[in-house]
Amino acid sequence: MCAETTDTLDYKPTLTLPQTDFPMRAGLPKREPEWLKRWEEIGVYDRLREKQGRRPFTLHDGPPYANGHLHIGHALNKTIKDMIVRSHQMMGYDARYIPGWDCHGLPIEWKIEEQYRKKGRNKDDVPINEFRGECRSFAEGWVDIQRDEFKRLGITGNWAKPYLTMDFHAERVIAEEFMKFLMNGTLYQGSKPVMWSPMEQTALAEAEVEYHDKDSFTVWVKFDVVVPDETVGVYVGPDEGHIPSALPNSHQLIGAKVVIWTTTPWTLPSNKAVVYGENISYGLYEITGKPDECWAAVGDRYLLADNLAADVLGRARLEEGQWTRRRDVSADELSGLGLKHPLAGAEGSDGEWDDIRDFRAAEFVTDTEGTGFVHCAPSHGMEEYELYRDLNMLQQVITYNVMDDGRFRDDLPFFGGKFILSRKGGEGDANKAVIDKLVEVGGLLARGKIKHSYPHSWRSKAPVIYRNTPQWFAAIDKPLTIGNDTFTIRERALSEIDRVKWTPKSGRNRLHSMMEARPDWVLSRQRAWGVPLTCFTRKGLLPTDPDFLLRNDEVNARIVAAFEAEGADCWYEEGAKERFLGNVVNPEDYDQVMDILDVWFDSGSTHAFTLRDREDGTEDGIADVYMEGTDQHRGWFHSSLLQSVGTQGHAPYRNVVTHGFTLDAKGLKMSKSIGNTIVPEKIVQQYGADILRLWVAQTDYTADQRIGDEILKGVADSYRRLRNTMRYMLGALSAFTEADRVDPADMPELERWVLHRVAELDKVVRDGYARFDFQGVFQAVFTFATVDLSAFYFDIRKDALYCDGDTARRRATRTVLDILFHRLTTWLAPVLVFTMEEVWLERFPGEGSSVHLVDMPETPESWLDEALAAKWAKVRAARRVVTAALEVQRTEKVIGASLEAAPTVYVADADQLAALESVSFEDVSITSDITLSSDAAPEGAFTMPETDGVAVVFAKAEGEKCARCWKVLPDVGSHATPGVCGRCHDAVSG
Repeated sequence: MCAETTDTLDYKPTLTLPQTDFPMRAGLPKREPEWLKRWEEIGVYDRLREKQGRRPFTLHDGPPYANGHLHIGHALNKTIKDMIVRSHQMMGYDARYIPGWDCHGLPIEWKIEEQYRKKGRNKDDVPINEFRGECRSFAEGWVDIQRDEFKRLGITGNWAKPYLTMDFHAERVIAEEFMKFLMNGTLYQGSKPVMWSPMEQTALAEAEVEYHDKDSFTVWVKFDVVVPDETVGVYVGPDEGHIPSALPNSHQLIGAKVVIWTTTPWTLPSNKAVVYGENISYGLYEITGKPDECWAAVGDRYLLADNLAADVLGRARLEEGQWTRRRDVSADELSGLGLKHPLAGAEGSDGEWDDIRDFRAAEFVTDTEGTGFVHCAPSHGMEEYELYRDLNMLQQVITYNVMDDGRFRDDLPFFGGKFILSRKGGEGDANKAVIDKLVEVGGLLARGKIKHSYPHSWRSKAPVIYRNTPQWFAAIDKPLTIGNDTFTIRERALSEIDRVKWTPKSGRNRLHSMMEARPDWVLSRQRAWGVPLTCFTRKGLLPTDPDFLLRNDEVNARIVAAFEAEGADCWYEEGAKERFLGNVVNPEDYDQVMDILDVWFDSGSTHAFTLRDREDGTEDGIADVYMEGTDQHRGWFHSSLLQSVGTQGHAPYRNVVTHGFTLDAKGLKMSKSIGNTIVPEKIVQQYGADILRLWVAQTDYTADQRIGDEILKGVADSYRRLRNTMRYMLGALSAFTEADRVDPADMPELERWVLHRVAELDKVVRDGYARFDFQGVFQAVFTFATVDLSAFYFDIRKDALYCDGDTARRRATRTVLDILFHRLTTWLAPVLVFTMEEVWLERFPGEGSSVHLVDMPETPESWLDEALAAKWAKVRAARRVVTAALEVQRTEKVIGASLEAAPTVYVADADQLAALESVSFEDVSITSDITLSSDAAPEGAFTMPETDGVAVVFAKAEGEKCARCWKVLPDVGSHATPGVCGRCHDAVSG
């Protein structure tokens, strides 16, 4: 290896050492803002759009919410998107990215209401458009803040003209898209149980709900059995004193009690039925003994599922032997019974619960937990609702006992005004009131508590309830026609899912199963800041009447024009109804709907006003990629598919890419309460944005990722190794010109092997980027840079670069380094956007220069040489044995450097030996000399178990150490130039 100085002679001025001002220390936190400013000044994004003849590629941005600073999930999400966009641009596409924001909805309303409360103002006293204006201003402020935070991460895009769901044109299109559902007949008003947030007083979509553990009351409740008496036409119980004529064999069941189990005692005042399973084995159980504290009485008879009876009676504190199973009870026998509500006839109940409860079979009843009987409050449970809907009995079973704020209606006996949840989202007083009343009337068999997974609002973090409310829905199983195409939204959505490419593939199954099972889409929210449901209902008609909804093209056109010019606020202006309906229909005949659209409808419509309507959108209105977190299978991916299918009959995307969640270093979910949150801003301040981006590239983003200080230190170490590789190339390429370039055909084998590896890797990089596999791309490039280049090729060719004169070998090496430079900078630029710009400008400075304005160079297929690769695989295998053998001698301080060695290498395989003999294996092994032998290796020769047939016997090199290149050679001192070998003499004297 070359020397910089010796004790006696200084040949350093004669060496061609690397020359570069590129610093070893990156200083990213300080320098990155300079490059951001430069990119803005030279207009990189706009200049890329000017390139002609390129195929468009569009990633459609799933809009973040304009509320609050960025968290680490935002950084992961936007960085993946940026790597997709940049990599496709550099592979020859016109890769467009329009960032967007979701601006409507409850979180912003809450923030404004908080401000009001601090000022002592009541939201209800504020004119609605004044309130909406404050929401708009709030969102605008956070859009500006988040835009700067995203740009600081190196995210490219049309930041000057993002899309905002609150822009007037966007509000116009959202309303227009909604009216397509109005006009195609899929919109309807229904009253059914929906997830309802008492804290926020609005319906919630599944995507707005997250599941957390919750401690709930659990109760086992007794319903008295009654049987019909045909002679008097009523149900009778044990107090009537005679056996009903209709069921003379059922006298044993009169006065028996059906036991139900529930974790929502507050739903019991709304109970209208109990259901059982037709195929479940039931028995009649009689109590024969009891402990002192027990709500069962000796002689009580209970109807229970046999598989659950012991557990239920145990919950009632009964011990085995304190009950007897009297007989089977068949489903046929149960079908003739009725039940009394436990509060029936209670003093002060005013007859609220006196009606006999329906008792029938239902498919959803099981005997895996509970009692084998299910209490039904169809106003608060979807399965029960659907059961009685299909029976056309909803009118008999729907109740309206729970108000918007989660309290019982004021006139409900015993419980009026009681709250299911406290005003802070904790346990209210309703459950306790119901349980206490059941104890008082003897209706309780047992009670307890259970910890279970329960839905919570992702905004307020408070539990939600199922509550029957009038809402607006899109019917996903009703046939609709677009052009000549007739389909249902569900059917078409399911078929479109199979036309989309999913990364990872599991995303397909997840969304498919959700779409198969989902109910109709709830579109309405009872809030103020959003796009209104732009429709009118006919006074005096029912939702089921054909003319209940006004469907009029002229009215719709007026609304659309007004929204385009004034935004959705015009819907709330005084006289809006007359403005939109006047001279078309009589405004007095109609009511104006004042609910707003679910914000998922807003974001689900973004493809229409972004991809379809903008010049920088797409020709067909379809995005090449949607990329979001895996929770968006029930969120944005889901709503966008429903909305697009419902309005145009196809999906709005060709590829869907999903990432997992970001966890702390221990694999725990980040939480402010735990104190383990990691803020992107802090990482950028400490390490720089490129380190954060490199962390993203090194992770398998399709699963959950971990991040923490030690993980980031490891990422920074990988970065330093790459930076040193680039710095080395910059130094070695100093003053390189086209006159130095060598044709590949004239290069030595080692250089042609590197070109083969470049051609192999080019395909890996392009395929990986096309498949959004950034981890695969980075691992391949990093391994190539650190193993194939730094530890092998660079190591070998340092001698030629530093010590050769102007030789063909040195020119070939520098040509290869130039080729490597252009590949590595462009391959890595989508990931290390700042560092590769710094590297590029070191070689190609200039006012308008940028690595982000160039493409990945095309790599000739002719560089691939499998035979040469196979040969050099044998060479490298033998080199590893030599290197390991010399390391033993170095460790034992026999030698200080490998150039002091001249080992003998014994090679058993003739082809491998021939390969070694055809190259300068001493240069490859970085020794001064080497002997190759086909003889059998002597005993004690160094071998490696993973490399059969290669053995090494160490020997020191003979001769003197060259004062210039440090090789130990016999001819040192025999040339006119003192203290050097023949090669160095020629270099110095030439």
